[in-house]
Amino acid sequence: MGGTGTGGTSARQPNDRLTSWFQRSGWSKGELARQVNRRARQLGAHHISTDTSRVRRWLDGEQPREPIPRILAELFSERFGCVVAAEDLGLRAARRSAAVSGVDLPWAGTQTVAMINEFSRSDLMLGRRGFLGTSLTMSAGPALIEPMQRWLVPTPAAEDAPAGARLLTLPSDGRAEGRRLTHLSDAELTVLEATTAQFRRWDAQSGGGLRRKAVVGQLHEVTDLLQDSHPEPVRRRLFRVTAELAELAGWMSYDIGLQPTAQKYFVLALHAAKEAGDRPLGAFILSMMSRQMIHLGRGDDALELIHLAQYGSRGTAGPRTQAMLYAMEARAHATLGQPAKCHRAVRMAQETFAQIQGDDPEPDWVRFFSEAELNAENAHSYRDLAYVAGRSPTYVHRARPLMERAVELFAEECAEDPAGGHHRSYALNLIGMATVHLLERDAEAFAEQAKEATNLAGRLRSERVNNRLRKTWAAAHREFGTAEIRESARRLAVELPRHPGARAV
Repeated sequence: MGGTGTGGTSARQPNDRLTSWFQRSGWSKGELARQVNRRARQLGAHHISTDTSRVRRWLDGEQPREPIPRILAELFSERFGCVVAAEDLGLRAARRSAAVSGVDLPWAGTQTVAMINEFSRSDLMLGRRGFLGTSLTMSAGPALIEPMQRWLVPTPAAEDAPAGARLLTLPSDGRAEGRRLTHLSDAELTVLEATTAQFRRWDAQSGGGLRRKAVVGQLHEVTDLLQDSHPEPVRRRLFRVTAELAELAGWMSYDIGLQPTAQKYFVLALHAAKEAGDRPLGAFILSMMSRQMIHLGRGDDALELIHLAQYGSRGTAGPRTQAMLYAMEARAHATLGQPAKCHRAVRMAQETFAQIQGDDPEPDWVRFFSEAELNAENAHSYRDLAYVAGRSPTYVHRARPLMERAVELFAEECAEDPAGGHHRSYALNLIGMATVHLLERDAEAFAEQAKEATNLAGRLRSERVNNRLRKTWAAAHREFGTAEIRESARRLAVELPRHPGARAV
């Protein structure tokens, strides 16, 4: 048994990639075999029975059949805290269907509505007892980038239909066939848009854990509306709301550690933005996907996504959106250890942000990108470069004034608007400031910023904030080893709540 086997062994070559990951994991062959068997049982693959000799054959170059490549990718991803694709392990993964992969989906309006409706319904029903994130897998590399590139390919059906004449039908289940034209007033659409904007403000204030289900529920309701027939202008406006809600559901899922669920929502949001004909919104969604890839240690994927966003929104995105995209490009270059390209992107973000005019019409989803956010992103780029370059003082010195300015601006905003300020961003940048002090080996300044961030985290529902605090205090424990920091690190590891659905990747 064991679910393996790929013909003869005469041409087999040792799998150096898998061997490298295996050696760094610290696992024994027996331990890896036991974990594979355990995960296979969780998937219902009871025929899998792996042992040490089978693991040895994989290392020697034998190509296992599915679901072994998928299981190994998941196990190594969780071990290292980043996305490790089957291809990274030197394994040939079988092409999964759209329903399983959650990424390579048909770019068509009716299917987009049906998929978002079904996924949001499943999230509402299953999330409380198990979370969708435990049954999904992350996509990365070509398996992620190539389907996203089709965002820019025109949809023939959309091009051929006469303006104002195309109506939605869903022949798959018959529910939309024969429905009359549904009238939604401008006032009703405005309420939907205002509700989405309010959800966005609540998320910035208190984190993704408190109202994620409300956003998913609203998303499900809007897709119910889209299953009726509408004139083209109303249809596009509904798809725009759908895209914004799906992006926000993805962002909130990301914030509480449900990474595969977040990616699925981001992909569905991009599909809806395409149906809305909103290139800047699509670029924004791709930037959120890029941010997730940076978080997961996939700098190459992050850069591909942000370049796709920049290319796709050329000539349509306003200066604030462009500046945000440049700032995310800088983050990706920093992750990859590319200082010259990072510095250029930082400069472009600053110069483009300076072009913003106060009376420029801007969508609500990009208004978060303030002067504080600009400084924060650029500070984190230089901070990340400092880590990549072995704690280079050059990049630490560049990061510090930008991070100080970001903290100052977020503090002012939250003091002026306690009920609506960007409290999560404030907490994240206090942590960022603490990491700068960590790089400077200033224990007293570190403790001051980290304690303030810890106090603020207690009023948020953000696994992202909590996880960064755990890691930052643990790093300080290793760096300084003082009794106070050691006790704080120990206490936080126990007391900071962890979202029940959060995964290591």
